[in-house]
Amino acid sequence: MPGVRSGSESYWGAGGPPRPGRIEYRLIRESVLREFRRGRLGRLDICDAQPELLRVARNLGRESATECPICEGANLRHVSFAFGPRLPAQGRALSQGELGKLSRSRSEIACYVVEVCTECSWNHLLRMFNVGGGSAKPVR
Repeated sequence: MPGVRSGSESYWGAGGPPRPGRIEYRLIRESVLREFRRGRLGRLDICDAQPELLRVARNLGRESATECPICEGANLRHVSFAFGPRLPAQGRALSQGELGKLSRSRSEIACYVVEVCTECSWNHLLRMFNVGGGSAKPVR
């Protein structure tokens, strides 16, 4: 599909190749989109972002250059969440610049980047990686 990018941009900069301890969900994303285009998944099956995720995407998300693969009416927004010790049990949405602070933490913190379309509610987990804890450890 011309003009539609694979969503490889990172909330924190250019996507680039996967690093140790980083999990990319690009293949799953492409599989879901392929099933949608074949008619095996409906729009309601994949455009199911919860209201809180949409609110966070509007207020804290960073607009990407990637056009929504479903509605093609808006650019996707990347939202990052952190989970770990001394963070709320439901995780914490990160604003730009907070990742640097978290990476200096003594505790290992799991970070997730989600792409969200605030127009049609498409959302998909792009990647997961760990920060802090002294050294990068592989994710299991």
